[in-house]
Amino acid sequence: MLKSALTIGLWTLASRMFGFLRDILIADRLGAGMVADAFFVALRLPDLFRLLFGEGAFNAAFVPAFTATVATEGTRAARRFAEEVISMMVVWLSLFTLAGVLFMPAVLLVLAPGFLAIPGKFALAVELTRITFPYLMLICLAAAFAGILNGLSRFSAAAAAPILFNLCLIAALLFLTPYVPTAGHALAYGVTISGIMQLVWLAIAIRRAGMPLRLSWPRLTPGVRLLMRRIGPGVIGVGVTQINLAVDTIVASLLKPGSVSVLYYAARVDQVPLGVIGVAAGTALLPALSRQVRTGARLSGHRTLNRAIEFGFALTAPAAVGLAVAAVPIIRVLLERGAFGGADVTATAAALTAYAVGVPGTVLTKVLAPGFFARGDTTTPVAVGAASLVVNVACILVFVAPLGATGIALAASISAIFNSSTLGILLMRRRLLYPDRTLRRRVPRMFAAAAGMGIVVWQAMEHLPEAHGALGWLRLGVIMIAGVVAYGVLGQALAAFDLREVGGRLSKSRG
Repeated sequence: MLKSALTIGLWTLASRMFGFLRDILIADRLGAGMVADAFFVALRLPDLFRLLFGEGAFNAAFVPAFTATVATEGTRAARRFAEEVISMMVVWLSLFTLAGVLFMPAVLLVLAPGFLAIPGKFALAVELTRITFPYLMLICLAAAFAGILNGLSRFSAAAAAPILFNLCLIAALLFLTPYVPTAGHALAYGVTISGIMQLVWLAIAIRRAGMPLRLSWPRLTPGVRLLMRRIGPGVIGVGVTQINLAVDTIVASLLKPGSVSVLYYAARVDQVPLGVIGVAAGTALLPALSRQVRTGARLSGHRTLNRAIEFGFALTAPAAVGLAVAAVPIIRVLLERGAFGGADVTATAAALTAYAVGVPGTVLTKVLAPGFFARGDTTTPVAVGAASLVVNVACILVFVAPLGATGIALAASISAIFNSSTLGILLMRRRLLYPDRTLRRRVPRMFAAAAGMGIVVWQAMEHLPEAHGALGWLRLGVIMIAGVVAYGVLGQALAAFDLREVGGRLSKSRG
């Protein structure tokens, strides 16, 4: 599992690096103005439904079922099951996409009502969202293909696919902008083109994995019915998370112009540890845990979950502290150029600091949720997610007036911590999680090492003079290296982790 998680994490890190390049170009060309706000809403909507119907809910139900079919009935039965599911998806995704394009103004009245106050902003958002909405169908099918590959323990192609998304948006911004009304239009077309590219890429990977798929007439077979029953609660659960994001967008659209963009840019930086660590750990954990549950390897399941939690905390503790302490130089170096000015840097850095508070909670949620999904329980995370939505809305009401967009980010972090804590307590009460001695000893020491790292990073910022351009990148690099070294030394000294042990595990997995 550790090797798989690192494989996924490295590909995700590569995608995030291209994502940074994409966001640097967007910030340079669009800044945090009207076109940027309209495009980010146009991107948010298909992304919302992608997570609602595709990656999150679908994988939570499909990967355990597919993995179990491979383990008990063989690859031929698993391929037949996958073909039945995908044939059904093609039909309802086509109908849903058509309905979304037709009724887009009504949808955006709910998602971004504040745009009506600025002439032309709402109409632009509707136009851009209609361009991006077909991406929903394409990426949901791509998520199904990725689930098949993950169920076969082939993680690289699925983890690399998001790189195509970033490359398509970069190419569209650079080369398509002169031929369309705005840079936002170019980006919107790039989103849909990227969906086609990712779908083709994963289809080729599935064929190379020895499981070519053929569409058939959609039928509600027993396997499809069971999957739909399990997806239902998962859709509601992921929907709760996406409602949280939708609430954030609605409230941000009512604040001063640029608030939607500020939250987007801050969230993009915050997504690095969430994607590299959380998604990687959760994606690698679910097939492994599903196999162990299916074969009755109860003790192995407990050990796997403990090590996944340890892996998550070992990397999220320093990530959260580093993002919070060094938010200003990170945002300044990455985004301050062109239309993105000093005021935008200050606002985005404040939001990033607030988001960083919730990084461990968000990653831990992705690690703990497979503990339920692997056992076919998609209902419990729904109930916990619904409670976290209430917490998020309550916190927004408290923080948005004094803190603005930063208050929305802080509310999201508190909600994530509540979500992960509740999932952990429920797993322990049901005797599905036993924190072993190693985990109990190491986690507090990881946070102690991260706190010491934060002091080193702060001192490095204080003693290195402000710089811009290439010198700014050099300054940030020195700060980051100082933090990494400090965390490694302190973690080893406090016995928070053993780097030799990690190396030994990786060598064993290669062997």
